[in-house]
Amino acid sequence: MKHLMSWFPRSGPNLTSSNYYHARNKLDGFKTEGLSMRRTSFEPMGCPVAGALELVGDWWTLVIMRDVLDGFTRFDELQRNLGIAPTMLTRRLQSLVETGLVSREQYSTTPKRFEYMPTDRGKDLAVVIVALYAWGVKHSAAGSGQVVLLDQDTGEEIVPVFADERTGRRLSEINTTFLAGSRADPAMRERLDPQLRQTRRERARNPSGAAADAPTPPE
Repeated sequence: MKHLMSWFPRSGPNLTSSNYYHARNKLDGFKTEGLSMRRTSFEPMGCPVAGALELVGDWWTLVIMRDVLDGFTRFDELQRNLGIAPTMLTRRLQSLVETGLVSREQYSTTPKRFEYMPTDRGKDLAVVIVALYAWGVKHSAAGSGQVVLLDQDTGEEIVPVFADERTGRRLSEINTTFLAGSRADPAMRERLDPQLRQTRRERARNPSGAAADAPTPPE
């Protein structure tokens, strides 16, 4: 996959995004205005999924990176596209620079202006954003055909799938599972223990039986 993505609009009566961004901005203001947002760090969990969310799991990161990867690298372009408050965008871009997803590069001296270029780490998010696009097309209210992902060389629509790079098999065709790695701590090894996982799955398939076998809670 090329590191820059192109999203093509489909024609239709609901193509304009002003109503969406107006509502989105109101929601963002409702959630953050006047509040100091704090959350527990995911880093101590030792899981790559949690570690990724530590870097890109906030409200705006992935939509900003979606646009940066599509060539919208300047502050005014991002602010116009997203309808985000300038102070919020400044904070989010600073965070992206600090986490190494974009680099801040000056393109004008008078007045002084900067653009935000995707780093190699940021470019690797392209596949994540495409995966979210595929999930959103299938499951979200926004998946109504207004945006389509195309192969720029052939003009054909792309239907993204995950595949094992080594064998080329789709992950949907493989019985995948997570196991503890060589550096996993005891808590992670217990959490990913195959026998304990099998017990959980059997409990899920037969909840009434699991309830019958469970010890009676103290009164």
